[in-house]
Amino acid sequence: MPLAPGVLAPVPHASDVHEPDAPVPHTSGAHKPNAPVPHTSGAHKPDALIPHASDADPLGAPAPPLDSHPPTPTPHGPDTPNSPSAKPSSTPAPDPGGHPTPGSPPRLAQLPPPPAHFTGRADTHRALYETLAPLSTDPNAHPYPTSHSHPLAVITGMAGVGKSALALHTAHALKDRFFDGQLYVNLHGATPGMTPLTSGQALHALLRDLGVEPRHIPEHPDAATALLRTLLAPTRTLMVLDDAENAAQVRPLLPAGTGCAVIVTSRSPLTALDGARRFPLTPLSGEDSAALLRAVSGRDALDAAHPLVELTGRLPLALRVVAARLAARRALTPDVLAGQLAATESRLHHLEYDDLSVRRSLAVAHDALAASDRRTDRDAALALRHIGALDLPSYGAPLLARLAGTDERRTESALDRLVDVALLEETAYGRYTPHDLVRDFARELATPAGRHSSLADTGPPTLTPAANPHSAPARTEPPPPLPLDLTDTALAWYTARAEHTLTAIVEPGLDQDDRRRPTAAQLPAHAGEVAATDPFPRPEDAFAWGDSELENIVALVTRYRDTADPRRTAHISTFVRLLFPYVLRSGRVAEMEVLGRVALGAARRLGDAAAEAYALGDLAGLHFLTGRQGEALGLNDQALEIWWRLNAVSWIRRCLNNRGLLLEGLGRYAESGVALRQSLAYSRQLNDPYGEAVTHSHLGNLYEHTDPRAAIEQHRRSLAIGDYIGAVIVQHSAHCNIGYAHLTLGEPAAAVPHFEESLRILGGHGDWHGESQTRLGLVRALRLLGHTATEQAATEGTLTEGTSTEGTSTHATRAHTECTELLRRADARADRYMGGLARHQLGLLLREMGREQEAYDAWRTALDALDGTDEKAVVQELSELLSQRDARRPSRP
Repeated sequence: MPLAPGVLAPVPHASDVHEPDAPVPHTSGAHKPNAPVPHTSGAHKPDALIPHASDADPLGAPAPPLDSHPPTPTPHGPDTPNSPSAKPSSTPAPDPGGHPTPGSPPRLAQLPPPPAHFTGRADTHRALYETLAPLSTDPNAHPYPTSHSHPLAVITGMAGVGKSALALHTAHALKDRFFDGQLYVNLHGATPGMTPLTSGQALHALLRDLGVEPRHIPEHPDAATALLRTLLAPTRTLMVLDDAENAAQVRPLLPAGTGCAVIVTSRSPLTALDGARRFPLTPLSGEDSAALLRAVSGRDALDAAHPLVELTGRLPLALRVVAARLAARRALTPDVLAGQLAATESRLHHLEYDDLSVRRSLAVAHDALAASDRRTDRDAALALRHIGALDLPSYGAPLLARLAGTDERRTESALDRLVDVALLEETAYGRYTPHDLVRDFARELATPAGRHSSLADTGPPTLTPAANPHSAPARTEPPPPLPLDLTDTALAWYTARAEHTLTAIVEPGLDQDDRRRPTAAQLPAHAGEVAATDPFPRPEDAFAWGDSELENIVALVTRYRDTADPRRTAHISTFVRLLFPYVLRSGRVAEMEVLGRVALGAARRLGDAAAEAYALGDLAGLHFLTGRQGEALGLNDQALEIWWRLNAVSWIRRCLNNRGLLLEGLGRYAESGVALRQSLAYSRQLNDPYGEAVTHSHLGNLYEHTDPRAAIEQHRRSLAIGDYIGAVIVQHSAHCNIGYAHLTLGEPAAAVPHFEESLRILGGHGDWHGESQTRLGLVRALRLLGHTATEQAATEGTLTEGTSTEGTSTHATRAHTECTELLRRADARADRYMGGLARHQLGLLLREMGREQEAYDAWRTALDALDGTDEKAVVQELSELLSQRDARRPSRP
């Protein structure tokens, strides 16, 4: 059987000179019967070398001369007559304590030294130990009486996360329980500058170390695997297979004896490896990161709050590099080094020291993908470059497929491949995020210099057929250049998806048609991009897409908010105009502020009057949602002036309608009535039933101040139109407003069914303002019903002394539950205004439950949240509630 490059060598003594990058000699010819095979123990892992090993991959060693192979024993155990190449051992069996008897050769103990300064991972280490430790140390007892096979543990994670360190730390803790020895093989699955071992190479080395003469090693892989299992079957042996590339590389090396245990480390999860318990590693905690920095650098003042902890991504390899730099240069302060790392374009440059390099460790996986003859691998390498070029918080297959010009299924396979090699993490189904240092590496790849230097400097050597006859030739040509317009391509794709979001969540009619109508600056290619992308089948799907992409959208729009490129500015203007109904209905307050301001600036730079009016109106909607009706009115009137100038009748109608709503909220009822009746007339002129229904709803709100019964009639007219045209938002709003009218009339029992029906109708259509107002009304109605029940119980004498008022009414309990849910949703959207209104109600509920201190805390928070809003009545009530409490406090002497 021909030898291949990269076979293994024994671990040197601690006094040996450490040469991390010493190559393993290649063999050029066919296998000669008496040619020696090196040991399995000395494979090294350059991406994890350091003078002080810690919670990262262990030290390696150079390959000694091939004639330095020391004698190795045949494992003790029964004879194996069916394997003539395995000579029966004449070595005395170990004593009952597991120790060899006098005169026996030393057992195999190939583990590299345990890592120094091992930090953290206590829970994972304990679980790993308990998984692998035999239940009995009696050599004559079954070591795993509850198991049908040997324990197998797979430690996985990204480059430099500490897989090998944990494996060795645990293996050394276990070695006394595996008294027949410990085997160690570095499979070089992701070693910079080295080709991964084949399973055949590893088998040869293992069998040689187990005492099989090279000429007796079977050439057929299955026979070699059978011999390995025969030799290990009667033993208690611990095997560490470090840095595996894939399951196929590992599977032939696994023993079958129930007394053996195996630890495998790999960047890949090796999900095809059956029967394994997996231990995925993530970066260290902040406290453990600081502890590692202190231990290796000697800088005792470093704590978890120091910027170095996060700037290294809490990755053990990066932490060790930083610690080594600090240990080597006492004049270099942690703050200065943190400042150097904070320049993200140079962070990887500062994470190199001696033979330690985060960049080189990450490059192994990418370069192997880029040089592969498999299309999926090359797609994965290209996807990583696209990720670096676009630089967004997270990624999904549809966007990256558009950038690559391929279909989504092919891109999904590429992303899954990046997850397999630990260059991406799938944080949610279909959403992928790189570690911060991988993100830096991807940014480098996106530059011309980065794309060429990665393959040239750190790529694996080209294999020759003689070196590995079972592999296809490696690709060494540089990857194709990235297109220059990836950002524009992404913006065009996002803009098309925004239009599909609009059509999914806004009912057909003038509202949708007007919003989709191109403004002067809209690019003509937009229509083709929309046609090339699929619409959303349901509103829920459109909202889900927006929720998953909103962080990316804000990052992209903010980055180019001041761009001088008119094409990119036009993209952003159109994008925000089409997307704003989603953010408005979702109640994304913070995002609305950012997007609205960017859109307004873009429209003014473009000189696009219609786009400017859209942005002004959208910002007015934001101010209305946050309780600032006065500011909203000013912005709305600016938009109205532009629409008058453009003679856009349907938009004039909307602005008048909004003006009436805002004036009503400000207490200017007469002006409100004028604006609403003008809007109603325009709706009838335009034959716009949706607009007419909305105006009737606002007239109902106005009438509620003087005649709540007349208000209910207006809301019922709105509801009838909504039912006729099938407008969900109109229907849900009408029921909500009828509920509020009943509250004004002091009829909470009549209000509750309308609030409940409003929420049922809304379902997944999304309308945060309507939903939050409905939930707030439901809380008020239920609280009033609970208060009534408590008073009634007290009057009838059923509320006894010592009984909690909390239990007197299911209405009060439900009100508290609904209020808590409303607060959760408001806080998730950073909606301080609705949060303040909800905490006002929560305080009233808590007071009625006898929890006065909590009630006052809620009211104080509510008052702070509503400061600066136009919610004058609630603010006054909160001030009075808090002042009453202060008045009851005893005076201090």
